[in-house]
Amino acid sequence: MAHSIYPFLMFQKRDAEEAMNFYVSLFSDGKVLELVHFAKGEQGAEGSVKTGVLSIAGQAIRVFDSPVKHAFEFTPSNSLFVECESETEIDRLAGALTEGGKFLMPLGDYGFSRRFAWLNDRFGVSWQLNLK
Repeated sequence: MAHSIYPFLMFQKRDAEEAMNFYVSLFSDGKVLELVHFAKGEQGAEGSVKTGVLSIAGQAIRVFDSPVKHAFEFTPSNSLFVECESETEIDRLAGALTEGGKFLMPLGDYGFSRRFAWLNDRFGVSWQLNLK
């Protein structure tokens, strides 16, 4: 039996710590649970994130800054889906997450939801926001 399953976000531009702090700031229960940096002489760039875990809306998410460059980035086919309790909350999150990012589906009524948005944030991470 698996011990745990986490969403895992791999950053390639030393953005992991900035993204962690940004995401934690958006959720009232947000917190950094673990943050370890690469030390001088280790595989990753000194000071970049070797391993990090944050918690937002009760969901733990692992992050790190990859020392290996890959030919791929984040893709919208994998996203963080957020059930919002109010229009104020969905509007606030959509506004904050699209700063430097972009809407893939702007806030609207799409039939399956009376208020929904799909977006990429400034780090390239994809989010779906749904009014519960």
